Amino acid sequence: MKNEYIEVVKSWLAGEVVSVEALKANADRAAAAYDAAADDALYADDDALYAALYAAYAAAAYAAAYAADDDDADAADADYWVKRYEELTNDK
Repeated sequence: MKNEYIEVVKSWLAGEVVSVEALKANADRAAAAYDAAADDALYADDDALYAALYAAYAAAAYAAAYAADDDDADAADADYWVKRYEELTNDK
């Protein structure tokens, strides 16, 4: 199953036009999903699923920050977290 937050980041990394606003909204939705998972027993019992949600959130956050010209962010950071997500889920 594809992760919608990762898919947006992958599109952006591939050079597709994704607005800063869309990247920020994606990061906000990914953060909300990650936060909600903390209370979900399914994720609480599965460290890999929880870690994958964090990776999706981190990828989205770095993409949004980089696109917004944040000096502390780099596209390579977003790419790293996409790859980490794929390793955790075997979802490429």
